[in-house]
Order: sequence, then C-alpha cells, then structure tokens
Amino acid sequence: MQKTSLVDLAIAALKTRIDRGDWPIGGRIPTEPELAERLGMSRNTVREAVRVLNFAGVLEVRQGDGTYLRTRSNPLDTVKTLAHSSPDQRREVRELLETQAMRLAALRRTDEDIAELEVALDAAQAVSYRDEPERHADLDLAFHTRLVAAAHNPVLLELYQFFVMSHHRAELVGSFHNPALAQPGLAEHRALLDAVIAQDADAAAEACRVFVYWQG
Repeated sequence: MQKTSLVDLAIAALKTRIDRGDWPIGGRIPTEPELAERLGMSRNTVREAVRVLNFAGVLEVRQGDGTYLRTRSNPLDTVKTLAHSSPDQRREVRELLETQAMRLAALRRTDEDIAELEVALDAAQAVSYRDEPERHADLDLAFHTRLVAAAHNPVLLELYQFFVMSHHRAELVGSFHNPALAQPGLAEHRALLDAVIAQDADAAAEACRVFVYWQG
C-alpha cells in the first residue's frame, strides 16, 4: 500500500475520533507516539496525517506544547479527492498555484522577503537530499513556501501549504530515495530566486515550471 493511502487511512481514523467527541474542542490530543500505538500505524504516517489536519485548520500544532483540536469541521472530502488524484492532475494544480504565486511574488516581493529567501535557500542547499531526505525536504519546502509567502496573498499561501503538506512532501521524500532520479540543484533554485528578485514575472513563472515538471 502506498504511503499516501496509509496517510488517508490515518486521517480518516483521526476524524472518526474527532467526530465522535473523543477530544474536546480546544483540548490537547494524544501525542504522535500514543496515536501511532492506538491506530496501529507508524509514527511517520501519523505525523503526515497530523500535518494535513493542521494545515486544514482542524488541528493546531504548538511547538513544544502539543497538538490541539480547533474544530470538528470535516475537510476529508477534499483530502480524499487529493488522495485519489493522479500525478498528472496534481501537477496541473501545482502549476496553477505555484506559477501564479511566483508571478505575484516577483511583482510584490520586498527587501525583507529577499533577505529571508536567501537564508532559506542557503539552509536547504546545506543539507544533502541523499543523506538526510526528510530534513532536506522540510528545508526545500520551507524555501518554496517562503517564495509563495512573498506573493503576500494569505489565501494563496494557505492553499499551497495544504496541498504541499497533504501530498507533495511525501512524493518529494520518495523521489529522494530513488538513486536514478536527479533533483533540481542550486542552479535551478538560484534561477527562480533571481527572477523573483529581478521582478521578472514571466521568468519566475517559467523557472517554477522546472520544479513542477521535474519528475514528470
């Protein structure tokens, strides 16, 4: 069974417990190790499910404190649609979201955005995707998320974060474990960032497509 299917099952299991009132709204839910034991799933699978529900607004992860239930509203239909979508369908959605975000980022980025993006890119490039795939994925996605944030559209940012954390991160980590598949390097990341810095919306969108279709 693919990892995305296991994550989908974990999300459904968590939603069942949320819907039946196992945890009060505003209350802290069990830790990831406890949830993994109760659900009979791995901690990584549970962690991905919690990430999805966090970005969906159902859960709130508070670093150093725990995870809290924010609402019982159900994003499961959207998640199921994503879970059963094809790679081509997901790439089409990513292209729509990310290329438009890069166009806006190029037009709206600030000096503060540029400084933060430079730091984020350096951090991502300092960690090998072969040696530390999970760590590199988080840092790489932090860089791309910061690029989307430079568009200064909170709705676009939320949509991107939900889509990326629900599926793209798992696919990205999986690709790192394939030795035959090369990954975009500093040159490709630099070209994207330089286009945003230069406020060249067309170049930023084109540089973004390199990442969207790299694996397809």
